[in-house]
Amino acid sequence: MENMKANLLGNILRKFGLPAVIILIIIAMSVVSPVFLTRQNIINVLRQVSINGIMAVGLTLVILTGGIDLSVGALVAVTSVITGSLLIKDYSVPSAVIIGVTAAVAFGLFSGTLISVFGLPPFIATLATMTIGRGFALVYSDGRPFTISNKTFISIGQGSTLDIPNPIWILLVVCVLAYLLLNFTVYGRHIYAFGGNRQAARLAGVRTKLVEISVYVISGFLAGVAAIILSARIRSGQPTAGDGYELDAIAATAIGGTSMIGGKGSVFGTVMGFIIIGVVSNSLTLLNVSSFYQQIVKGVIIIVAVMMDSQTKRRRS
Repeated sequence: MENMKANLLGNILRKFGLPAVIILIIIAMSVVSPVFLTRQNIINVLRQVSINGIMAVGLTLVILTGGIDLSVGALVAVTSVITGSLLIKDYSVPSAVIIGVTAAVAFGLFSGTLISVFGLPPFIATLATMTIGRGFALVYSDGRPFTISNKTFISIGQGSTLDIPNPIWILLVVCVLAYLLLNFTVYGRHIYAFGGNRQAARLAGVRTKLVEISVYVISGFLAGVAAIILSARIRSGQPTAGDGYELDAIAATAIGGTSMIGGKGSVFGTVMGFIIIGVVSNSLTLLNVSSFYQQIVKGVIIIVAVMMDSQTKRRRS
């Protein structure tokens, strides 16, 4: 009977724990700060989490397979400098964006190949890719930013559609497509199967190497998309762009309940994860809490989230 109660409690926490946390923060902040629930502040929160959210969705696919991708922040820099350099050479916006994002995809393919074909541990492979990517961005740009003045490109990050900022629309499209991919396609089932038991998935006919490589390609692609939004927002192709972004994306995924050993997790959980990070950061900013302390709070949230996930797994076992 007690096991049944524990399992029921665990299921409730998994399904409603994160939304409940967000609701509690919103209620508390609406009392403390009259600015918090204004439309402008809500839009600001969603705009701020858009880049991290897009990258976190890509990390979710990778972590579901039991892997990790430390290179996504560096790929933001790679895409940023390539796109910025092409725009100042008067390339069309579609051409510059496609070439820049393709570079990030190529790095993702490189990571996936090192891991799946050559057997390198994901941590080591993506750490190497991160280092190469950072070096490439600095060499390519000679350490200098590319100032972007193309208004069409800038509108990607600063413009609005139906009075909602474009980055929010892009984030919404990415989340919906990823949700459909994981929940309503054979490929999505293969990702979960791979992360749950690689050997069993292979014996069941899943092309495990292709699945493993593909999630790193998708992660690279989404890092490239995030880079386009960032570059458009700051009007610059920065060789240092995306520094530390991989940590925020991993944090959002972990807070969202995606298992670090693979096989369990969801896009919905990741969405809750990056919204919690955004809401907490915004709340602390409104309360005039130093950004230094905000980093500490974020670390504590990650620890609590992972500990809750571990406790839930123990109860189920």
